[in-house]
Amino acid sequence: MYMEEVCRVAQGIDQGQVDKIVRILAKTRADGGRLFFLGVGGGAGNASHAVNDFRKIAAIESYAPTDNVSELTARVNDDGWETVFARWLEVSKVGSRDVVFVFSVGGGNAEKNISANIVQGLKVAKAAGAKVVGVVGRDGGYTAQVADACVIVPTVNPETVTPHAEAFQAVVWHLIVSHPDLKQNEMKWEAVR
Repeated sequence: MYMEEVCRVAQGIDQGQVDKIVRILAKTRADGGRLFFLGVGGGAGNASHAVNDFRKIAAIESYAPTDNVSELTARVNDDGWETVFARWLEVSKVGSRDVVFVFSVGGGNAEKNISANIVQGLKVAKAAGAKVVGVVGRDGGYTAQVADACVIVPTVNPETVTPHAEAFQAVVWHLIVSHPDLKQNEMKWEAVR
């Protein structure tokens, strides 16, 4: 059943939004901008992996606040979980040449206090003129509301929203980073003949 759902999710991915993210990131690289990944839980793990891929394969300067556990936990301890990404983006001087890329199951929801740290981070990003893109599940939440481009992973079964959203974050970012308009460097196994 799960693999049948995977096929249905894959067929429902909006390729137009994927292509739009590719165009935004190509311009970001050309303009010398940076790419900041935000995610918590599985999204944080995906963010760390994506930083590697976008730096190594697409040659885009990329970072994730969750990669520095010392700074992250100091900010949580001193300032609170809700503002951790907002303060990190401010210190990073996020600006109009930059992109904030969100990996989230629900995209954040301030009213329900779900992933409020993503919501606050996106408010800082938008105020600074940065582009926002994302790969999110459910209805996309706050991320989809403010994003310049957003892939919403289709819900095919309400019992498997999280596994599909997190799995397809990886599928989509791999599609993006290996796109001919972004890929700068050959991946090892593709280069072995």
